[in-house]
Amino acid sequence: METKIAVFKGQRIRRAIHKKEWWFVVEDVVFALTDSNDPKQYIQRMKQRDPELAKGWVQIVHTLSVGTTGGKQKMLCANTEGVFRIIQSIPSPKAEPFKRWLARVGYERIKEIEDPELATKRTRALYKAKGYSDAWIEKRVRGIAIREELTDQWQKRGIKVPQEYKILTAEISKAAFGLTPSAYKKFKRLKRENLRDHMNDLELIFSMLGEASTKEIAVNKDTQGFIENKQAAQAGGAVAGNARKDLEHKSGKRVLTRENYLKDPQNKKFLE
Repeated sequence: METKIAVFKGQRIRRAIHKKEWWFVVEDVVFALTDSNDPKQYIQRMKQRDPELAKGWVQIVHTLSVGTTGGKQKMLCANTEGVFRIIQSIPSPKAEPFKRWLARVGYERIKEIEDPELATKRTRALYKAKGYSDAWIEKRVRGIAIREELTDQWQKRGIKVPQEYKILTAEISKAAFGLTPSAYKKFKRLKRENLRDHMNDLELIFSMLGEASTKEIAVNKDTQGFIENKQAAQAGGAVAGNARKDLEHKSGKRVLTRENYLKDPQNKKFLE
C-alpha cells in the first residue's frame, strides 16, 4: 500500500492508496478543520450529533495501515466521498468553504442533468485549464461521446456486470493497439492517471475508431449477450488495428508512443 502526505488547509494529511484510490486519515482531516486537541473524542461527539453519519460509519470508514513517524499503524481512513460526508458534520468556520463548494457542485450537477450541454462545456473548460489544446479537446470530448454510445449499446444488449465492460474494452484495445488498457498504461509510465488523457491525437483517433466500429457491428448484427459482444469488440478493434498498421507502414512511424502529459501541458510538449 502506497502512503503519502497531502496538504489540506495548511495541515498535513496522511493518506494511503487502497483499491486504486486515495484514503485519508480521518483524525488528520478533523484536526485540520477543527484544531481539536483530541480528534478521537471530537469524532465520537460528531457521530453522536449526527445519527445518520454514525449509522453509515462502517461503510464510510475503513481501518488501513498508514505510515507514521513510528512506523506503520492501523488508522481510520475515508476516501474522498467519505471525507466530504464527514465535513458536512463539522460545525466549524474552516469547514464552511468546503460545504459551500459541495452545495455549488450539487447545484451544477442538477443543472447538467437538465441540460447535458452544460456538462460538455464543463469538461472542455477543465481540459483547457489543464493546458490541453483546443484541437485535442475536441477529439477527447468526441471520444467520450462515442464511448457513451458504445456502453449504452452494451447495456441494451445484455452487458450488465462491470467486469464484462472491462473485458470488452480490453478486447477492443488489444485488437486496435496490441495492448490491454492496463498494459498500455504501463507502456506510458502511468499509474492511476486516465490513459486517454495521456494519448496524443492519433491515439485518440484510433481509440474512437475501434469503439465506433464496435458499436456499428453490434447494432448491425444485433449482438446479444457477452459472447457475441466480445466477438464484435474484437472485430471493431481490428478495424482500428488494421488502419493503424496501414498508417504505420505508409508513414514509417509508430502510432503508439510512450509520451505522456505527466509533467508538461499537452499544448506545450510531450515528455521525451
